[in-house]
Amino acid sequence: MTDIETKPISLALYRYMCHNIVGSENYVKNLRLMNAVRDDLCYSDTDKTFITSGSFGEGLEMRGSDLDLMYVIKIMEVYEDIKTAYNSNVQYVLMETDDVKPGFTQLLVQEQVYSQFLCQDFEEYNGKHYFSSALLKQKFMCNIDSTVIHGPCLSDKKGKFDHAICLHCRTWISQASHWITRSNNSWPSYNVKQSILKHGVLFVPIGVKGSPKEDIEWRISFSVGEKFLINTFTHTQLMCYALLKILLKDVITTYTECEDLLCSYFLKTIIFWISEELPQSIWKPENLIPCFMRCFIRLVYSVEYSVCLHYFIPENNMFENKIEGRAREILLEKLYTLHSYGWRCILFSNQLSNFHESMGKDHIEPYTLHTIEILKPLNSELLYLANDTTSDLNTNKSKKGIHQIVSSDNSSLKYLYTYYMSSMGSQYAQSAPLNSTRKGNKHQYKQDKSSLCTLLQNIYHDAVSGWLMLASFFYKSKQYSKALHIIAYSISKCSPEKLQIFMDMSDIHYQTLKLKLFQNISIVQLWKIMLIHYMKFLQNSWLIPNELQMEVENGAYRISSIVYGYFLKLLCHYQLNNARQCQDCLHTLQNVISEKYFIENSKQYHSKAYTILGIVFQILGDNESARQSFMQSVEIEPDYSLNTSVKRLTLMNSL
Repeated sequence: MTDIETKPISLALYRYMCHNIVGSENYVKNLRLMNAVRDDLCYSDTDKTFITSGSFGEGLEMRGSDLDLMYVIKIMEVYEDIKTAYNSNVQYVLMETDDVKPGFTQLLVQEQVYSQFLCQDFEEYNGKHYFSSALLKQKFMCNIDSTVIHGPCLSDKKGKFDHAICLHCRTWISQASHWITRSNNSWPSYNVKQSILKHGVLFVPIGVKGSPKEDIEWRISFSVGEKFLINTFTHTQLMCYALLKILLKDVITTYTECEDLLCSYFLKTIIFWISEELPQSIWKPENLIPCFMRCFIRLVYSVEYSVCLHYFIPENNMFENKIEGRAREILLEKLYTLHSYGWRCILFSNQLSNFHESMGKDHIEPYTLHTIEILKPLNSELLYLANDTTSDLNTNKSKKGIHQIVSSDNSSLKYLYTYYMSSMGSQYAQSAPLNSTRKGNKHQYKQDKSSLCTLLQNIYHDAVSGWLMLASFFYKSKQYSKALHIIAYSISKCSPEKLQIFMDMSDIHYQTLKLKLFQNISIVQLWKIMLIHYMKFLQNSWLIPNELQMEVENGAYRISSIVYGYFLKLLCHYQLNNARQCQDCLHTLQNVISEKYFIENSKQYHSKAYTILGIVFQILGDNESARQSFMQSVEIEPDYSLNTSVKRLTLMNSL
């Protein structure tokens, strides 16, 4: 089939990928921008820099992907040759590449005074001291619960996070010096190269497998440079990368013998090499299938000859001692079989198995693309996880965020910084207890005013939860009437057209999002108007009502906003001795729970709703109904570590 014959199929496949898998070009741009703002604002600490990496950090979220997070230690720095300027607050290690495989290095500890914290990670070899990659991982694994070592990363046991502790070299290294002048094509551009060179390189804690010095070797990482390169891709290039990943994850790795032979990094490397060879004008939607097949054929070639050269350091053949022997023969056999189907090999993936059904749908309404751009982040587990790891706001981050909001000419950036500052605001406000030891009324007034100001910053990331956190402040301050006014306003926003994470869209949502009002605003502006997010209380939060203190004894507590709103409303009326209003709140709460109205599509949130209902019955003196509600909660979520109803039932039975 010629390139001309595949043109309509390429365009159809491109549309299908935009609508169902990768998202539109605008969505990818927004995701990258969100990652960049979150990295810049949320984790710019004095001792570490945070980088969202991997495919998700590059704007590509795929089924089954995890969240790759890199922590760059600021108090240490790597250098290669002569260090002319030293920072007294930074401790330095020297690259030593003699007798080390290309792409790796040892980090020699110079004669300096090091902190006791770092000395524990040194290892002696041939009379010299080296910074040990193995010891560093082991130490951080002990400091983080529920993790396992996975290559250079620490991974949670559920396989959702990969944390990599990294070191930084601010200058470009000699091992990759030829890359600067190698490409005579237009890609990557001069400016992109300069940005990559300016950043330098990273070092991740893993050595060459089987090396006698494996524990003191570090792999040189170009993650940030690769991010720059991916960001220059046309959307078609990104689609090719996505198709290769789908073929690998959904088809090739399903063969037991091929499961651990290939990885996404090899595929990305192949795309880089081909991008350097071809003009950018080739990478357009009508050429998607020919471009994909070119990449797939290169993969087959690489396996045939057991050669996959590192893009920045070609002396490092990543297939060496990996793709060989009987395993290589089996892999080749599978690749040959897939290649015999041509581009249709991708249809073996169930993500693309119904692609043919969409081929005749050439016309797509503009609002459909816009709706997809809204839906995809709402259903993005990785974005949810990434946003949920944001640290609390502090003075430095607040100043930085305000500076970006005031000085930036980019309205999208302004809204994003406002969004993340709002998201972090409630966490910061929860860290300064209202009932701490006071130094008189003046001190109490100042602290209350500070908390109130922070909570007022917390109303810009969704339509409801920020207001309810403010209502919690007034409830804890015994200002029940003020709390009730805010609760009423919050609950009034819980109307059927509103959005929530991991939801199934109804006709009313599609009709609402077709309105011109929502066509020209950014995603975070839309969330401020339309999103009903859950409530999140930190461990031992002072803002959470005393009746829920048990829920925050062992960690953060998340609860549906509408459930919390009616619960808090009932508490206020109870304190005001409004018996009839308490009964009204109880009946409404029962209806909300039975209808699962704005309760997130998760058994944990449904289970917590019944726990709240049980607490309400206890407050109103109906212990038998409380017991039934707690039992219903346990039936939904029996894990005692996730459900306080187990403990509440035990306490009731002991009375």
